[in-house]
Amino acid sequence: MKIRISTFLLIAILGSFFSFGDLVLAQSPENLATPIAESWLALVDDGKYEDSWKATSSYFRNAVTKEQWINSMNAYRKPLGKIITRKVESKHYTTSLPGAPDGEYVVIQCKTSFTNKRSATETITPMKDKDGKWRVSGYYIK
Repeated sequence: MKIRISTFLLIAILGSFFSFGDLVLAQSPENLATPIAESWLALVDDGKYEDSWKATSSYFRNAVTKEQWINSMNAYRKPLGKIITRKVESKHYTTSLPGAPDGEYVVIQCKTSFTNKRSATETITPMKDKDGKWRVSGYYIK
């Protein structure tokens, strides 16, 4: 009987570690920032450039005016056409990026196909903003 109780307790303890590990993994910066980036990309895909600017980090909004952003998206993103496919290729957490202040960032790269550009790489960089929320701080297409 003692062996059964010990075995049960061991299984219960190990199970709690795995559940805790799953919780920690789910709360990783990459997993927290990715849905934010995807929601933000949906605004860009829909041509809602003003809304996408409003949804960026304070760092981004201080560096790029709303008018500059809208003009840039009309010049570079709009001509690519509608999105056909987008697949996240990589997600990388970092605390330092060239030309940006130290902070918490997730660099997300997607392999994307548009109606007028069959193969592109989008880089979306959410950062943890001053209020602790993840917001996009950078975006470019190659």
